[in-house]
Amino acid sequence: MEKSGMSLEGLKVPGSSSSEHELYLQEIEAVDDYWGPTFRAIYETDQHEAFIQKLEERIRDHDSDIQKMCNFHYQGFIFSVRDLFQVRSDVEQLNEDVVAVDKDLRGSSEKVIEKAESLMFARRVEKNIVLTIESLSSCLPVLQTFSKLSKQMAEKRFHPALKTLEQLEHTFLPRIANYRFSKQMRASIPKLRESIKSASITELKDFLENVRKLSPKIGDIALRQTAHKLNINPVQVLGPYTGQAFLDDEDITAEDLVDFGPLYRCLHINTVLNERDTFEKYYRRQRTQQANLTLQPPINMHESLEGYRSYFHGIVGFFVCEDHVLNTGNGLVSKAYLDEVWSSASVKIMSTFQAHAAYLTEAEFMLKIKNIMLLFASSLVAFGYSVDKLFMLLQELFDHYTEILMKKCVVIFREIFDSDNYHPIEVSCHEEYDEIVSAFQFESETLEEEPFPKSFPFSAMVPKVYNEVKHFIDSCVKFTQDLNLNPSEIDESLRKSTNILLTRTLSGCLSSLVRKNNINLLQLIQININTYHLESTNVHLERYISEITRISMEATHIARLQGRSMFKDIRAEAEDQINLKLISKMDEFIELANYDWLLSEAHGVSSPWLMDLIAFLKSVFQSFTNLPEKLAQMSCMSACQHLAKSIMEMILDESVKSISLGILDQIDLDVVQCEMFASSEPVRGLEEDVLVMCFSDLRQLLNLFVSWDWTTYLADYGTGNDRAKYLRVKPKHALIIFDKLKEGEKKSSFSISMNKKDRDKKKLMDTIYKQLKALSGEEKGLGGGILSGGGGGI
Repeated sequence: MEKSGMSLEGLKVPGSSSSEHELYLQEIEAVDDYWGPTFRAIYETDQHEAFIQKLEERIRDHDSDIQKMCNFHYQGFIFSVRDLFQVRSDVEQLNEDVVAVDKDLRGSSEKVIEKAESLMFARRVEKNIVLTIESLSSCLPVLQTFSKLSKQMAEKRFHPALKTLEQLEHTFLPRIANYRFSKQMRASIPKLRESIKSASITELKDFLENVRKLSPKIGDIALRQTAHKLNINPVQVLGPYTGQAFLDDEDITAEDLVDFGPLYRCLHINTVLNERDTFEKYYRRQRTQQANLTLQPPINMHESLEGYRSYFHGIVGFFVCEDHVLNTGNGLVSKAYLDEVWSSASVKIMSTFQAHAAYLTEAEFMLKIKNIMLLFASSLVAFGYSVDKLFMLLQELFDHYTEILMKKCVVIFREIFDSDNYHPIEVSCHEEYDEIVSAFQFESETLEEEPFPKSFPFSAMVPKVYNEVKHFIDSCVKFTQDLNLNPSEIDESLRKSTNILLTRTLSGCLSSLVRKNNINLLQLIQININTYHLESTNVHLERYISEITRISMEATHIARLQGRSMFKDIRAEAEDQINLKLISKMDEFIELANYDWLLSEAHGVSSPWLMDLIAFLKSVFQSFTNLPEKLAQMSCMSACQHLAKSIMEMILDESVKSISLGILDQIDLDVVQCEMFASSEPVRGLEEDVLVMCFSDLRQLLNLFVSWDWTTYLADYGTGNDRAKYLRVKPKHALIIFDKLKEGEKKSSFSISMNKKDRDKKKLMDTIYKQLKALSGEEKGLGGGILSGGGGGI
């Protein structure tokens, strides 16, 4: 209407209020209820008074029209009222008739209504009975199924119970969803399902405990079956079987000893419950924990072989059971998982044996362990596991095994050395000779041609040591068997172990032997001789190893035994000890030299101590017959040099304050005896006069004082003449002896007054003394000094 009003305003013509009022009236007549815009337009133009007048006029016009219409229809209205009065009497009669009919109808219908109500009640009862039968029919399977479920739960048949529960939940309960008890049943289903799961887990735990207890037995049987397949006597490796009737049936499996039903049922239950992944993780975690427990060695495992057997039985039993689960468990465990468990287990096995290696101190015990480990490895290989780490462990155990053998050899070598008399072996018949030759490969045409009794150059320790080394090699071979090593690797292992035995064990024993204080000189000489023959055994030992491994000795890749260099070192040490012992023994004789330094004249014969010493040296050098000439020559040279040096030191000793010419004559006789011994060729091969020259310093010094040839000495000294008569006499030494002679003269001269001859002699001695002192000063200025004696150099 607002739009209509706006349209009227738009049509407004100035000065035509009558037409405007007409338009307003038409608009009011056309609209019944919304006159606001029209009235607003009237008031805005201040025409409301005029419009009211116009409106009153229009009302009067309409009243006039109404009156005209009433006047026109009045007669017809009168006729209609008259007709209505006539109809009223007919209506009253009709009403009376209807009431009478209604009364009759009500009387006749009361019995019908009563019967109808009885029929309706019967129909309702019938319908309720049908509905009840239908409800009971639909509920009965649910109740029967629930009863079946309860029975299965009571009988611990959890897997069928779970299937029954699924059937109840998805098939029967939806049919009676409107019943309250079905809701209660549906609400109890998760609890029932959880109770089934819990019961199956409890059953699984019992299974895990049972399989852990039976794993050692399963492992024992598996190892025995492997031994039968490899044609190995299981009793020798595993001991007598202590279980129930032994299974000659090679097809027996873990399933024959362990009921895996609880595991499979639990797997199926968790699969149905859509918790297979969780169950797999739980099972693997539990079995991994059991594997860790199995891999823990028994207490005091190292004390008996049974401890190691039990350890390996448990491990093999574990993996045999897991292999069965792998093949029958529908993916419960995977090959990758088992390989991972085995990889971890093999590392722990290595750690266990590395930790227990220190307790293994018997070679035979280790061989038995090695055989068990080989059977253990073969069993695991049959189930598809890699045993490379086990063979690495066996290689480490082989090194420990050789260490045990070497420790045993140390004891045996020492027993051999202690029991040896260090005399050449003597045989009196062919049987004894053949026995030695068969035990030790020694060839000597000279010895074969000699009549009985014969003497070998070596003592009894040589064949015994040789055979002990061979026994060591044989023991090493026992361990290397079946280690998947090719002949070259076995050969290398044997040579390496033998080298260690020779260069460390035997070398150490021999070194200790030659250093023993209770070993005398002759024994040292025999030991030195023995080392030459032990060195020669290297070739035989190398050939012996080649025969075992069937590797040619000419092969370029094989390592040579290093015993030769070791025996050379031992000989050098023995030679040093021989020289030390020889010098020490000589010192014992030299300590017996009790010279009377103021002796008036010589005894005319050599001193007893020297004669005894020379006799001793002769016997010693005679025992050098079987020694190399070079060693004998060096020992003889050292002995002569030491003897000359010792005599020189006795003369120059500061504790001897005075001497006489008589004692010098006696010492001269002793030196003559020494020179005679040196020129007698106590050992073969020395050049003539080489040993005599050891006493040249002492000889020239004694000649100077005995002959009192100072003129020649003083004249030749410092001239550089290599043929000087007293070339080796040092002024310092001459001065020392001269001082001692002067002191001796003082003690032997009791006259207060001297004659002319004595005064001339004293004057001469003073002159010689001054010249010697001057020469000694020059020698000192040139860097010389009083030398502490010593044999002449050659």
